[in-house]
Amino acid sequence: MKIGKISESVLKRSVLKQIKTKRNEILIGAGIGEDCAILSLKEDEVVVLSTDPITGTTKDIGELSIHVTINDIASSGAEPIGVLLTILLPPESEEATLKEIMISAQKACTNLGIQIAGGHTEVTDAVNQPIITVTGIGKVKRSACLKTANAKPGQDIVVSKYIGLEGTSILAKSYPELLEKFPQTFIRNAAALDRCLSVVPEAVVAVKTGVSAMHDITEGGIFGALWEMAEGSRVGLEVDLKKIPIRQETVEICNYFDLNPYLLMSSGSMLMVTDKGPELVKNLIKENIQAAIIGKITSGNDRVILNDDEKRFLEPPKSDELYKVREKNCERKNTENH
Repeated sequence: MKIGKISESVLKRSVLKQIKTKRNEILIGAGIGEDCAILSLKEDEVVVLSTDPITGTTKDIGELSIHVTINDIASSGAEPIGVLLTILLPPESEEATLKEIMISAQKACTNLGIQIAGGHTEVTDAVNQPIITVTGIGKVKRSACLKTANAKPGQDIVVSKYIGLEGTSILAKSYPELLEKFPQTFIRNAAALDRCLSVVPEAVVAVKTGVSAMHDITEGGIFGALWEMAEGSRVGLEVDLKKIPIRQETVEICNYFDLNPYLLMSSGSMLMVTDKGPELVKNLIKENIQAAIIGKITSGNDRVILNDDEKRFLEPPKSDELYKVREKNCERKNTENH
């Protein structure tokens, strides 16, 4: 495709034609010549917005980009309504790539019941691989908004599903040739963990049960999310490392790449703070969502991780562990090329 905005025929064929889900709240959505989306909400409702960029070449990048942003919307206690997509493609891209991204994005939107309300698609030599920026749109009653920075001393810290799901899936999909020591079924199972990346279902249960704060666990992993929640709320915490749920695939792949799984991208897992920890876990398990109480919010500023008799203090989030593998792989390829 040529540099610049994509042609009207490509827009109709590979973008607009792929948009299937419609929401009553969106009065005007994506269309030829439409520069804005227009929403209509009830008097006591407010709009919740979040935006995230995703870079990559995997065929499911569209689906991943939707989940990452909509998870942010869900963590505020809001109901997701739709998204705006900005897709930037390098000059060598073919129309089939754009169509694949849209089909993948629409798959996530169908599952979530949300609408692609608009956006922008362009071919530019400023990028060397596809970049998707998603702005998520949600709605919530003004009185029901949740802030990440609303944790209180004495409350239970609950984690849904398993940490490291996103990072494990990305590693299994991106570097299968480096994981040859593992059985193919193991690699396929690890790659398939991306089916669990939405935290919308647990957010619905959490809001009904009663939570003070939620935070979806993304870059920096569970340790990063714990730090951010504690720092924002100006509280301490005490967490039992052995109570943090983690899958065997994550443990083995992280061991292989010498990564810390507690600092690995973890979309698909929600951090929740509540006065009703046991009740929340029970309600989540009723909905077939794994969950565990991993610790307590404390007064003061100490953010403590316990591992049997060992005690360590959390530090501010650093670069995600996933990037270490990418950097080493680039170095390996450069060495091979020379």
